This record gives sequence, C-alpha cells and structure tokens, in this order.
Amino acid sequence: VQLQASGGGLVQAGGSLRLSCAASGGTFSSYVMGWFRQAPGKEREFVAVIKRSGGSTSYANSVKGRFTISRDNAKNTVWLQMNSLKPEDTAVYYCAAGRSYYYRATAAYAYWGQGTLVTVSS
Repeated sequence: VQLQASGGGLVQAGGSLRLSCAASGGTFSSYVMGWFRQAPGKEREFVAVIKRSGGSTSYANSVKGRFTISRDNAKNTVWLQMNSLKPEDTAVYYCAAGRSYYYRATAAYAYWGQGTLVTVSS
C-alpha cells in the first residue's frame, strides 16, 4: 500500500492543523493506521493509532486530549486533527500502516508515507 501524507505547515502556538493521509494500492480497511513524528535530532516516536474499523484509538501521553485520529475506509484516508499546538510538536509527521494495534514501535508498521512537516512557532 502507498501512503501520501499532507496538511503540514507553519502555525502559531495554540493553533490547529489537520493532517491527511491518503492510501492507495491495497486494502486500506485491513490495516491499523498510525501517526508518528520525528523532531530534528530525535528518534521517530509514536503519536496515535486507530483500529481497522475506527472503533478504538490510542494516543501518546504528550498529545492526549489535543490530537484526534480518525479514518474513513470508504475514502481510504486517515486524519490527524491537532489542536492547541505547542512548539514541542514541531516535527515531520508520518502516517503508517500496520497489523497490530497494541505495538507502538516503528517496526510494527510495514508501510510509511513520505512525511509532512509541522512547524509550531512560539
């Protein structure tokens, strides 16, 4: 499956952005979908995950209550709504497709989008 992330940009602290990830070339509904991010000089880290049906979601503690992951299997798309953004949210954000909802390691995800840059100014 191929993934194309978009929606990144420059936003002031306290603002919002909505990232999108469009999938093609596979059965989107058969994959757990996750969002990860990688800040300069840091390792890629888990942000959020959503089950195949969209019925359950899970978040990193650092974004819980501010970010919302959602998906539409008919549109082969997953979104990440980011509110109350902070400068420490600045990173390249990646969407990924995997098989396991419970493992947050990057190794659990087989397919990755190209990333979209989010910059939050203070």
